Amino acid sequence: MNLTPHELMLIGGGEQIIGRIIPTGQVARVKTLTTEVGQVVVDGHTVPIVATTYREVENLPGVQDDTIYVVSVLVAQALGGQRSDVVAPDIGPQSVVRDAYGHIIGVHRFTR
Repeated sequence: MNLTPHELMLIGGGEQIIGRIIPTGQVARVKTLTTEVGQVVVDGHTVPIVATTYREVENLPGVQDDTIYVVSVLVAQALGGQRSDVVAPDIGPQSVVRDAYGHIIGVHRFTR
């Protein structure tokens, strides 16, 4: 189940699309708390600097037999490997496939 807002393209060895995982419409997210810790001036404009604390994951269903949940890398990192049924697209340089403009087309594999 794709719990991201994006269609996920799986790319085979010959750079062919071997699968598409359509979003379910339910998006797993990490709750955050931001606190302003400073400011910087850019071209005469004051821009805040914040520290972000990542909290609990929301909208992630419970474990179901024969179900793998695809979530964002941030959600997977927040879970810290606690759920073996949760994976994220591997967007590292050995897995990600980009177009001529640098936009992600798809991935070769998942990460946990």
